[in-house]
Amino acid sequence: MSSPPPEDQLGSIVTAMAHTWRLLRRDPGLAAQQAGEILKVAPAHAEAHFALGMAHAAQGDHAAAVTSLRRATELDGSVSKVWRALGDQLTLLEETEAADAAYAQSIRTGVNDPRLMSAAVALCEGKLAVAEQALRTHLKQNPTDPAAIRMLAEVAARLGRFEDAEILLRRCLELAPGFTAARHNYALVLHRQSKSAEALPQIDLLLQNDPDNPSYRFLKAAALTRIGEYEAAIAIYRAILQEHPDNVRGWLSLGHACKTAGQTAESIEAYRRCTTLNPVFGEAYWSLANTKTYRFDEAAIAAMRAALQRRDATDEDRLHLHYALGKAFEDSGQYAQSFEHYAEGARLRRSALAYDAAENTEFTDRLIRFFTPDVFAARKGQGAQEADPIFIVGLPRSGSTLLEQILSSHSAVEGTMELPDILMLARRIGGGRSRSDLYPEAIADLPPAALQDLGEEYLARTRVQRKTGRPFFIDKMPNNFQHLGLIALILPNAKLIDARRHPMAACFSSFKQHFARGQSFSYDLRELGRYYRDYVRLMDHYDSALAGRVHRVWYENMIDAPEREIRALLAFCGLPFEPACLEFHRNTRAVRTASSEQVRQPLYRDAVEQWRNFEPWLGPLKEALGPDLAGP
Repeated sequence: MSSPPPEDQLGSIVTAMAHTWRLLRRDPGLAAQQAGEILKVAPAHAEAHFALGMAHAAQGDHAAAVTSLRRATELDGSVSKVWRALGDQLTLLEETEAADAAYAQSIRTGVNDPRLMSAAVALCEGKLAVAEQALRTHLKQNPTDPAAIRMLAEVAARLGRFEDAEILLRRCLELAPGFTAARHNYALVLHRQSKSAEALPQIDLLLQNDPDNPSYRFLKAAALTRIGEYEAAIAIYRAILQEHPDNVRGWLSLGHACKTAGQTAESIEAYRRCTTLNPVFGEAYWSLANTKTYRFDEAAIAAMRAALQRRDATDEDRLHLHYALGKAFEDSGQYAQSFEHYAEGARLRRSALAYDAAENTEFTDRLIRFFTPDVFAARKGQGAQEADPIFIVGLPRSGSTLLEQILSSHSAVEGTMELPDILMLARRIGGGRSRSDLYPEAIADLPPAALQDLGEEYLARTRVQRKTGRPFFIDKMPNNFQHLGLIALILPNAKLIDARRHPMAACFSSFKQHFARGQSFSYDLRELGRYYRDYVRLMDHYDSALAGRVHRVWYENMIDAPEREIRALLAFCGLPFEPACLEFHRNTRAVRTASSEQVRQPLYRDAVEQWRNFEPWLGPLKEALGPDLAGP
């Protein structure tokens, strides 16, 4: 560590630090320069690193902010607000686990009660059971201690028990309405549960006291996006970027929101701005590729190749760059090079995931064993009787967005987005975990009133997504195919549609797609084939156990005979034919999937046989799929 500055310089440093903090609000660039000058004299000055980090944050350089804030905590790890700032910056970078660890350190350093210190230390060390026991013991004697309640909520959130965390934080704020850190936690927990409408009032309270806080502003924009208020979210991003034009993450978020809202030109310009500000930012290049209609020129391809060689490129940058290059070379017909990049991107992504294909097969077996015809017969007449929802399920990249666009072009149907609410209800029945020994078997213990309550809760939770007052709405979450049994029990009059595509086409299209989250099965060709077999096996079971309830639409048939398939689809939904459904590409609704630009174009056959360009490298997928699986 560097030697401390001479005593005669300490007074000057204190004065300079005070000046730096004053500068920070009105001119972050000058504040950064001032902090840099202090660090030339005193390179181990923790507060100067903190100020530099906050200046970087104000300028939108969140990665640089994290570097400076980490250095500040290394030099002095006792300041709660530095840890909290670090957590905020990591949250903006979507590094959730690292952010949670920083927030835990913020809690630890903010605790003054020695009785809570052991729990705080255990929380920071990841010893969640120890922390939980200590906090519960403390709260038996001190049931109104807001700090302890907030810590217990943090433990619950780290364990994935978000509903418990929500209840605890609500109680914490009843006891201490001015507890800002707890309110921020509360807003985040609500948002992570897709309760974004409930999160917004909490975010607004935070912004009343700190209107310029970028973490709060970004969280509000993200929450607005989640409930379909895209124009309001775009306005926030534009305002932030007007103040901080070098905020790379801001431009990326603006690009995503504009893409969803159909503002393609501004979306592309935002993504390109990211690559100008940070030439190694792989996610921006992939976002351009993920419009599916953008074409990279030779200069952009050279820039991506150069970025891969840079030492400051992270694995996250590299995997995005590989996917983008895969798309670039596919567009130019260089399929060997394209597959090489897709495969490397998938390898990097798969190495960071804990997916277990055998576990998925076992879960499929349990679903088939539980959801028998007898289960549905015994529960007939139960659940919420409303017929509003139309569920579209299947594998990703199998035409589900196309079906949503067609149906939402009907005057009686509203398109929404991939809603997480059924997954959340299944997780709750399973004790708070997506894979659990309790689900689906615990459904057997639910009384009829509980099934109706679950159906009514789903309808209430999704109401925020419904903007037009149309009688029917679409829930297009592909992964809901695993929960068709639950849907049939709690919403027995809902329509169920299976979007199906030739297995080789569906699987390879998933393989070359980098998903923002989920779809962990899609990054290995053999695992993809096995997952597809499990999917078909389960859907075959539902064809029998829910006879007549599931309508299947093959993508290839839709391309070959669109009017025939659209008329059959509408008839299944009990809807009269409307010509607008044939002109679905004229629909200007927001579309929040990778296919957003494709479904704004007329039907085309190009995608049907695209996988054959890569057939020489798809042997492992063919082997995993087996000889019995074919197209329509």
